[in-house]
Amino acid sequence: MDRRHFFLQSAALTLAATGLQCKGSQGLTGPSQAAGRKEKHRVAIIGCGRMGQYYAEVYRAMPDTELVAIAEWNEERRKVVGERFGVKALYKDVHGMLKEVVPDIAAVITPTKFMKDAVIACAEAGVKGVSTDKPIAARLSDADAMVDACKQRGVVFAGGNLQRAKWNVQEAGRQLNGGKWGTLQGASIHGFGGEISGGGCQHLSVLRLFARAEVRELIAWGTPLEALAPEKDDAGLIINGLFTMDSGLEATVFGQKTPYSGVEAWTDDALVRWNWNEPQVYMGTDSKGARQEVDPQYAPNLWLDYVKQTQGTIPGTERAPWYGDDYLVTAIRSFLDAVDTGRELFISGHDLRQALEIAIACKLSAQRGNRPVKLPLEDRSLALYPRPYRWLGGDVTNRPQSAEEAAGQSS
Repeated sequence: MDRRHFFLQSAALTLAATGLQCKGSQGLTGPSQAAGRKEKHRVAIIGCGRMGQYYAEVYRAMPDTELVAIAEWNEERRKVVGERFGVKALYKDVHGMLKEVVPDIAAVITPTKFMKDAVIACAEAGVKGVSTDKPIAARLSDADAMVDACKQRGVVFAGGNLQRAKWNVQEAGRQLNGGKWGTLQGASIHGFGGEISGGGCQHLSVLRLFARAEVRELIAWGTPLEALAPEKDDAGLIINGLFTMDSGLEATVFGQKTPYSGVEAWTDDALVRWNWNEPQVYMGTDSKGARQEVDPQYAPNLWLDYVKQTQGTIPGTERAPWYGDDYLVTAIRSFLDAVDTGRELFISGHDLRQALEIAIACKLSAQRGNRPVKLPLEDRSLALYPRPYRWLGGDVTNRPQSAEEAAGQSS
């Protein structure tokens, strides 16, 4: 028995022992089940810059996916990345690809400006599942168009490489929502500044998960004043404010970093803190009155273990052999599981739209002299542009990628 099949057999036994397929973990398909699929998901990567290559690395590591096409406008990179991943069906754009190849799964990893066109084209062509990344759009109506196009055609529309999809962030959300730590009393965001439509997606998506609620009204203060200019993108914008959720919960928003830079949610007895790492749980106090950290007993992420077993790790570390963050593994597994079973996504296109809408509302409230703003916004033409690198990509914003890097030959 080779190493791969030995692990798959071991994983099947571990799945039964740990309950990965139980209701609490949403029945996420395990490694052994995926490896046993008769047909693999046919995957296309649309936009194969740095992030697109990261997606391709992760999809290549999965037992039930096959990379069948790449759409990339940069001719040199298209050729190099095709060779790197062994893909021969190479196209300049999504429209040329869809004339010849309609994949099961399309990962749209273009700069934000081009996401709408690609997502809608894939949905209209009959792709079963489409994913994109952050931020989903600048204009709210564009995000609406993507969500609606996928919904009308029964296409699963997933979000991408966000910490909300991290296994233990999901576990922390399930524990909070299930009442393990008591009744939720409040929440806060720390460090909501710099680029609230791009990086801010992370905070807003985790807040909504922990609260299991939507923001229905907010009031915000923004600095510096020049960042509030209507034509200004969100680079450097710092937001302080107060969110009121539709559950009645209130969340305080701190623009600058406190000792933390993530999201906190608390009950009468406990505090759950996400600070860009594993969510920590505190309950009770020590002899000095300080909070005591407790073991939340999260279920193991067998998918990440599987990828590390089959692909190895960077020598001297526990990290998988790509430059990004390990939570994309679980984001993709949740996406494939949703395509196969219809289960709820860990991160969806709707989640990305909600984050954009909240960010737009924050700037709007600050521009109006801290007036409260109700959500959903009536004016869907409102927009908040991300910084140029996110909006247009590195090739046109002085961060081009070398052919050596695209070939995976440099860090």
